[in-house]
Amino acid sequence: MTLKINEQKFAIKYAVFYTAVVFAILLFPFLIYANYMYSLEEAKTEIALKKIGIQIINEMEKYDETTSEYFSFPRFKKFNAGLYDVNYNPIFTLINAQKKSITYMNEGYHTLNNDRVYVFEFKNSRYFGAKYLVVLTQFDTFSMFKNMIIVMLCIVSITFLLSFIILKNFAKPFQQMNDALDNFIKDSMHEINTPLSIININVDMYQEKFGANRYFSRIKSASKILSKLYNDMNYLIKEQTINRKAQRRAIDFSSFVRKSVDYFKDIAELKGITIMQYIQDDIVIDFIPAKLQKIVDNTLSNAIKYGKEEREVIVVLETVEENIILSIEDFGIGIKEPNKIFSRYYREDETKGGFGIGLSIVNKIIHDENIKVNVYSQLNKGTKFEYIFASKAENS
Repeated sequence: MTLKINEQKFAIKYAVFYTAVVFAILLFPFLIYANYMYSLEEAKTEIALKKIGIQIINEMEKYDETTSEYFSFPRFKKFNAGLYDVNYNPIFTLINAQKKSITYMNEGYHTLNNDRVYVFEFKNSRYFGAKYLVVLTQFDTFSMFKNMIIVMLCIVSITFLLSFIILKNFAKPFQQMNDALDNFIKDSMHEINTPLSIININVDMYQEKFGANRYFSRIKSASKILSKLYNDMNYLIKEQTINRKAQRRAIDFSSFVRKSVDYFKDIAELKGITIMQYIQDDIVIDFIPAKLQKIVDNTLSNAIKYGKEEREVIVVLETVEENIILSIEDFGIGIKEPNKIFSRYYREDETKGGFGIGLSIVNKIIHDENIKVNVYSQLNKGTKFEYIFASKAENS
């Protein structure tokens, strides 16, 4: 268990989320703005084409064939124009001959693929026998939308950068609080371990010297429950180290389970529960000992905790078709919501004590180690946990 927050990951994660929200909020106004800009550009293009057409007409009005041998048709950098007869045959044109779609256009503004066209219709043929003046320009939608996308990307980038800076600074006080809490838990665990060890040692010495005593047996059982909670907390604190450094090794699973059963016998006897064990000999498994301990101990302690008094807890370890199966069954209160029991801090019965972390530890381990688990439960009849460990060949 680590309470440390990675400030950068936290800031990036939520900055991305906040930026996505801002982008989603701005998307609809942006589309409206894009449509407005598109319409505005169309209007500007239409006015520009009209202006060029009028300029050409004015130049033709000025032309006097009696004083000039030829007419110099106006040329423009971004506009092309041409004169056409009544059948749209070109009299003089600077428009690409392949643009045949301009034929038979009525007077006014027209869209022609990526081009925009404005047609002027003459009532007579005074301008070199022409019926139509056609002015054409390229409508650059790419540049327009490129500029709008650049603006949007700038907004998104600035939003992300500001969010990242704010959230990174926002996380610092929480990080300091978490560091303090983390250190407090570690110090507390260290302080708990010493008196707990003293209690266990002195109870063992008393029983060895004076024999069994039911009062001291209760003390020893209670100290074992505390030890189990301590071990769970200690495992959570050291979990990352265990995952990173702990080595798998061959474990005598049969002996391992028997030792756990012996450890929990005192606790079971307080409730009059008998642990029945059917453990096949010489079962060996490649596993990390600390992780295997959590699976066995947490499941067995839960079976005792929620089992009914004067009943049994059945522990079975066997090999079936090259798989190793560990099952622990109690005859207790059962589970109301089996889908929640592996959630951290979840407890179905608040009166039973504990922190609700045991099975969440088990859940993390079985997912990491690819262990299949089956949970069978009936209310007021009991619960059975079945762990199926893949064969060595499948693990390798």
